[in-house]
Amino acid sequence: MTHSDRPEAPHHKDEGSLQDLIQLVSRRRTLGMLGTLAFGSSSVAACGGGGDGGSTSTSVSSSSASSSSASSSSSSASSSSSSSGTCTTFPTETEGPYPGDGSNTVSGSVINALALSGINRSDIRTSVGSASGTAPGLPLKLTLTLVNSGLGCAALSGYVIYIWHCTRDGLYSLYSSGATTQNYLRGIQVTDANGQVTFTTIFPGCYSGRMPHIHVEVYPSLASATSYANKIKTSQFALDRTVCSTVYNSVAGYSASISNLAAISFSTDNVFSDNTAAQLAAQTIALTGDTTNGYTGTVTLGITI
Repeated sequence: MTHSDRPEAPHHKDEGSLQDLIQLVSRRRTLGMLGTLAFGSSSVAACGGGGDGGSTSTSVSSSSASSSSASSSSSSASSSSSSSGTCTTFPTETEGPYPGDGSNTVSGSVINALALSGINRSDIRTSVGSASGTAPGLPLKLTLTLVNSGLGCAALSGYVIYIWHCTRDGLYSLYSSGATTQNYLRGIQVTDANGQVTFTTIFPGCYSGRMPHIHVEVYPSLASATSYANKIKTSQFALDRTVCSTVYNSVAGYSASISNLAAISFSTDNVFSDNTAAQLAAQTIALTGDTTNGYTGTVTLGITI
């Protein structure tokens, strides 16, 4: 660090004076210490950590999640900044019992929606392959932005995002009774140059014991997005409680979600309850829209690469 105001060393008439020599050495030592302290302070302010699986930072834009109840996490803080803002490394969450990524079975058969022809699509409201059903519900257009939170929030293009969620009745295709012959509300897409994908789906319902949410997995390439064994991130997006309440009380077909939502909160949810307020805010989809035309949602998914 350069100190433009650093004083010059004084001139002395008696070069052999021990006292003058002591003062000179003492003054230079003091100036050196001050310079070291100034440099160290500047360096600390400019540094930031990085880590995955539960680290937090100043959150990206979301709805009212920051005011939602969430318990503290023991994870260390982690953030990354760029000219476009600050992003948060998403915590790793469970994929749950209904991932459809080849990691489990139903009635002895492996369930792998990733292997289905047509699973790479933007509109996930209909089933693909030999199935032909359509999931009814209020439209939701969801744009996800994948960034490298360990490297200045740089956009990650060419990666694959897989999402899945329940129906308005709280059922999961391929698994739940009444939906085992369907594979709707599941789909993958490759991120573009901006690290983005946009899915058209429906507003998820709320089933007993969980806050409304959407599951997500990230894969390094389209070629690798065929099995859970290749995933590099698993997490979940939360949905704003106030918006959920509005939808469930106003839109036909969501009546069962009203009582389920009333019985749960972020602080009692078995997935979101151990997240900090910053984590939860980052995970909550920012929603705009209405109960007539549907909603548009955005969320930035930060991972460390």
